[in-house]
Order: sequence, then structure tokens, then C-alpha cells
Amino acid sequence: MADEQIVKRLPYSLEAEQSVLGSILIDPERFTQVATILTSEDFYIEEHKSIYEAMASLFLVNKSIDVVTLINELVKLGVYTDESGRNYIRVIAEAVPTAQNILDYARIVKDKSTLRRLIEACAEITENAFAEGDEVDNIVNNAEQKIFAIAQGSDQKNFTHIKEVIISVYDHLQLLESDRAAAVGTPSGFTELDRVIVGMAPSDLILIGARPGMGKTSFALNIAVKAARATKKAICIFSLEMSKQQLATRMLSSEGLIDNYALRTGALDDRQWAALANTAAMLSECEILIDDTSGITITGMKAKLRRVKNLGLVIIDYLQLMTSDRRIDNRVQEVSDISRNLKLLAKDLGVPVICCAQLSRAPEGRSDKIPQLSDLRDSGAIEQDADIVMFLYRAEYYKEEAENQNFAEVIIAKNRHGSTGRIKMGWWGQYTRFTDLNENQDDQDGGKK
Repeated sequence: MADEQIVKRLPYSLEAEQSVLGSILIDPERFTQVATILTSEDFYIEEHKSIYEAMASLFLVNKSIDVVTLINELVKLGVYTDESGRNYIRVIAEAVPTAQNILDYARIVKDKSTLRRLIEACAEITENAFAEGDEVDNIVNNAEQKIFAIAQGSDQKNFTHIKEVIISVYDHLQLLESDRAAAVGTPSGFTELDRVIVGMAPSDLILIGARPGMGKTSFALNIAVKAARATKKAICIFSLEMSKQQLATRMLSSEGLIDNYALRTGALDDRQWAALANTAAMLSECEILIDDTSGITITGMKAKLRRVKNLGLVIIDYLQLMTSDRRIDNRVQEVSDISRNLKLLAKDLGVPVICCAQLSRAPEGRSDKIPQLSDLRDSGAIEQDADIVMFLYRAEYYKEEAENQNFAEVIIAKNRHGSTGRIKMGWWGQYTRFTDLNENQDDQDGGKK
């Protein structure tokens, strides 16, 4: 099919585009509603793109949007002369009798825009397949990525004008004003931690680093359950070390306050059996998805995650067990490549990605054993790529007579969005459970006397 034939047949709705613009002229307050759905690039008719951009300019400087101000703005932008524009603006103003159905019109425009992008992407995919200039796996992955980007609405190829970005900021601020909880990203479920990092923001790469035995897997699983219950979204866990059965056992132990040893041996008393049943029912209601494929690559993860609906959070355990999609002989370079692609994964999916990482032995050589950013094993690139880096530290692990038994520290060593610091938390090893410091110990004992 010739390119010009494709262009001639590109789907659009003249009536829907006119109705959106006409509805805004009838009721300018509706502009903010439309701005959450459309950008100027969603309009097919170039003249309509210019009109929408002019409306955005008026909105940003708090000017009313009507026939007179709009024509004046279009003349200033060089789109119309005074006379040439007046008639068409009046045509679209009269094209729709009421603004009541503006969101329906906007969705039609958006749907047609999505179809046009899909046609363009398919043309590119077809061209790449015929060219055979790359590995088949790469061609397939690129094709899948293009289609996924369209489905997510993130396939914009051109620059986005600052006006449209500011409009989205306005919308976000209005949301925060009406819903304070929306100011927090995906919650970790730990009060003090969420206060410092203000939740886990979309596209954040969050590193949980620790020496073996500090509880990084347990901490990540605790966050997974809390996030699943709070957001009702899908939480995907890639476990490269432990089996899915082992992870489920950990979650049953920490959420049901059931001794981990009892779960592994099957020596449960009546209270523990009852707690197990209740916890199993609760966890079954959570959309927690586990993949325990060994040696999975970023490409493999991305392919699986694209198929998950209502994705809220990704957890990977752990960095050093991952392999790169490319053949790289140097391990430091390979981990750097993985680190960079993890950040791109978070950005592409638009959800926070938590990655556990093992630290080098350097803390063992220090008197206080407290981890530092320089302890990141195999690569310092993860320090650069991560938005948040936090370390787990438990003094009792090194000192049997430590004063702070059943305590842990989360050390926020890097926070791109705010402050760093150290947060004290409770640690209950028999349940592999971290808690806020002020949680009652009776709760940890499951009510036992």
C-alpha cells in the first residue's frame, strides 16, 4: 500500500474535532476536563491543532476563551488574519448546541488519534520486518514496545510544548487540592518512610541494598503486600533467588504473625492454623503476581509486564542475579547496562520499580558496619540511575548483645525528590516482618500472653 494511500485513509472525525472546540467556546470551564484527555497532536486538522493551542495559551494567562479573544490570539500567532479566521471560529462555535457531551467528543478524537498512531507504527514495523536488518528478537521486541506505548498513550515522538506540560501540572495540582492522599505516590505502608520519600512516585527506580541476612527480601515483600492492599493494583514480583512457594511462605509468616520455623516444619498450633487461614484469605484477595524464572532479562520482564492490567509496582529480587540482554564480558559493565535498563523500564511502564541489591563486603571492614553508597557491589552506575537508594542495617546482626534487639534502620542514602536520613523501624525475625517503630509488641505476638 502506497504511503499516500495510507495518508488518505487515516481515520479522523471532523465533526468530533469541531464539537470539542465549539464546546470549549460555549463553556470555557470545560477546557481543563478536555486537557486531561487530549493534546494538540490528537487533532488531525492542522487548523484545529492551532485553535486548541491558542485556547491553551489563553487558559495559561487566565484570559477568557471566547470568539473575540480566540481570534485575537490566532492573529497574534500568525494563524489567521482578522477576517479569515472570524468566519470559521463562528462555524465551530455554532457546530454544537451544548457543551454537555464534550467528554464524549474528546474521546472520539482521542480514539481516532490512537488509530492513526497505530497505523503509523504498523507501517514502521512492516518496513523493519521486510528490511531484515536486525535480529528477529529485537524486531519483535521493538514492535511490541511500539504497540505497548500506543496502548499506554506514551508514544509521543515530537517535543511537547511547555504550555501543554504546564496544563498537566495545573490538573495535577487541582487533583491534589481535592484529594490530599493523591499527593503521595504508591505508599510503602511504613509511615515514617512515606513521610520522608513522599511515597514511591511513578517511574521511580528504588534500590534496597543490604548485606546478606539483613532482610532485604522480607522488606520488599512487606512493601508489596501493603501496596497491594492500599492501591488495589497489581504488584509484580520477579524472584531470581527464591521460589514462589518460599515467597508465599514468607508473606504468610509476616502478615499472619506466624513463626517462620513453624511454617517450614508444619508444627503449627490451633492459633497459628486459624491465623494461617485468615492470612491466606487476605493475601488471595491481593493482586500479587510472582515470577520465579531464573536469569530473566529486562526484555523478558518487560514482555510479561506489558500484559499486566492495572500495574502498580514492580519488585525485583535481586540485581546481581540478573543477566543483560547483550553479551558483555565485563561484569561491572553488564550490571551498569542492567541498571540503566531498569530505569528505562520504570519510565516506560510509568510505575515505581523496586530492585533489591547485595552490597559488597566493605561494611564488614568498618567498625560501625553501616553501609554506604560506595558499597554497591559490581557497579556504581545503580547509584546514578536510582531515584532513591536505601540501605537496611541491623546492629544485632553483628552484635549478639546489642542494645537495639528487634530494631532495624532504613538508611535513605539518596533521594532525588527530597531529604535523606535514617529511620528506625521494628524488626521481628521470627515473622520476617518490618514494622513502624510505634507498633505495639502485643500485635507482633499475635495476642499471645
